[in-house]
Amino acid sequence: MEEAYESAEQQYFSEVNTRLRDIEEKQRLLKDRTLLVGKNLIEDRETILEEIQELKKAVLKIKQENLQMQEFLKRISEHLSETARKEELMILQRQFDIFKPHLK
Repeated sequence: MEEAYESAEQQYFSEVNTRLRDIEEKQRLLKDRTLLVGKNLIEDRETILEEIQELKKAVLKIKQENLQMQEFLKRISEHLSETARKEELMILQRQFDIFKPHLK
């Protein structure tokens, strides 16, 4: 009986050791996976921050170009308002043509 008891005891401890090793292996794998996920998150965060910086630069450039275009259009508008319109020139031409015979 003692042998059966010792055999059962050894079998029990063997099973406990096996389960303990399995749990330790699972814990190690989880730790490795957690580290990998953390590393990936950090890399993704850095990539996203770089992309955000590039987008900010692009937006600033677009804003500057927009302001330049607005200024350009404003200057053109001011210049056009100072020039005579085609209709006005045609009216003046007709009036000139009317008075032309009288000028001779």
